[in-house]
Amino acid sequence: MIYLITTIVFTSVMLLSAAFLYHLLLRKSVLTGRLEGLFPAKKQAAHPESGLWSYKLSRLGESIQLPAKEQSKYTRLLVAAGYSRDSVYLFFGAKVLLACALPLLYLLIYAAPRHITFSSLSLLVVTAGAAIGYLLPSYWLYDRKKRRQLEIFHTLPDLLDLMTVCVEAGLSMDAALIRTTETPQFEKDPLAREIKIATMETRAGKPRMEALKDMAERTMVDDIRAFVTMLAQTERFGTSLSQALRTYSDGLRIKRRQIAEEAAAKTTIKMVFPLILFIFPALLVVILGPAIIQIGKIFK
Repeated sequence: MIYLITTIVFTSVMLLSAAFLYHLLLRKSVLTGRLEGLFPAKKQAAHPESGLWSYKLSRLGESIQLPAKEQSKYTRLLVAAGYSRDSVYLFFGAKVLLACALPLLYLLIYAAPRHITFSSLSLLVVTAGAAIGYLLPSYWLYDRKKRRQLEIFHTLPDLLDLMTVCVEAGLSMDAALIRTTETPQFEKDPLAREIKIATMETRAGKPRMEALKDMAERTMVDDIRAFVTMLAQTERFGTSLSQALRTYSDGLRIKRRQIAEEAAAKTTIKMVFPLILFIFPALLVVILGPAIIQIGKIFK
């Protein structure tokens, strides 16, 4: 009995000592905790397989040797579409993957079971599939860029109105930009994100006009370039910033209304082909059909 009590006491003391030493030796200091808060560790992806696929596609894209001008063009397009510069290799890898996957699917699903793998039609389909697979990501990227640019164009007048209110309330230009991007209305807006990047660059020591010009180059929107030019002229000549912002936002609204009127005027021309091909033949059948039936009965 005495041996059992001794063993239990010894084990308890050892466990308590180990827990105390573990807490004492491995406890993080206050400085270490603050440093880890400033530089948080990268969290593991929720789907490690998707990260692995992205890595493999990036490595595949790095193997493509494109001219520097072509690679720079796709990099600018990806940045204008809202992606990082490093995603250009992932984009190239996706192009190569689709260029190989579409012909392979055709050969495995359709051509191989029918034993027409080496026919002229199969070669033509394989070539067309490879071309379509290689060009499909480019068309997707252009469409993504245009949608983002259109969203930025439609958001710019509203953002300028809020910025005008902030400037008239006594805020500086930098403070007005920061206050505008913090509004819940523009929380997920691409233009607000670009302005946040520009303000962070300004805080890091970059001149404000250079940061705004880089923003205009990233978005590739002509109205943003004109807006940055207007701000530069206002700062250079000392004119009223609020009046300049209000005038520019009114001009953007007029331009937006003119674009809407132009699109509405084009609908009449676009409706001609559906009318001729689909609606008019149906109307002719409905109107002339009974008459043709009656005439047929008369001549029987």
